Amino acid sequence: MPILVITGTGTEVGKTITTAAVAASAVAAGRSVAVLKAAQTGVRPDERGDAQEVARLAGAVTASELARYPEPLAPGTAARRAGMAPVHPRDVAEAAGKLATEHDLVLVEGAGGLLVRFDPAGGTLADAAEMLRASVLVVASAGLGTLNTTELTARELRSRSVELLGVVIGGWPDSPDLAMRCNITDLTDVAGAPLLGALPMGAGSLAPADFRATAPSWLAPRLDGTWDAEAFRVREAP
Repeated sequence: MPILVITGTGTEVGKTITTAAVAASAVAAGRSVAVLKAAQTGVRPDERGDAQEVARLAGAVTASELARYPEPLAPGTAARRAGMAPVHPRDVAEAAGKLATEHDLVLVEGAGGLLVRFDPAGGTLADAAEMLRASVLVVASAGLGTLNTTELTARELRSRSVELLGVVIGGWPDSPDLAMRCNITDLTDVAGAPLLGALPMGAGSLAPADFRATAPSWLAPRLDGTWDAEAFRVREAP
């Protein structure tokens, strides 16, 4: 798994914090890690972007982004409105491939969901994953609506013969409601892939040292962690 593409089922599902947790766990396991943000939107030049946030939390990782656009929109739309060159899937694939020659693991973080458009031709993160022949990790929300968006994402990946490595719940609350608890089982069914972790809500607010020390406990061994999916189901599912 030299390159892993990380996408969300939508915006604000915990994709960046999950990327940071995967990076921190890999670093703790002794691997060299690079994080590539395909396109950063809605961030000023002097602000910390998602790749830099991953580096802040995870520690010794190489952080890179291909383009930054000022408005918080889909990358293709943000590039057009800013009069800037768009990012193409091949740009993402080439940058990730180069980083893979220098690191044990490259994490490619998308923007929004799998089919958010990067360029006028309709290029997406899914296209980049195909070019890379990389596995994809899907970050999903815990509550109502997540089954539909997760299944749609999984179906798209299967239609392209792209491996769905698994699903991570990007934010698990202290007091989950019934829908969230039922989704623990249902997410694996609709995705046709294992549940590989659940991050506690607010994990990104931890101090970096605490984040790095705790991150492996949120992720399954497949992601260099110690999290036990079955124990989580027994404890949380109805």
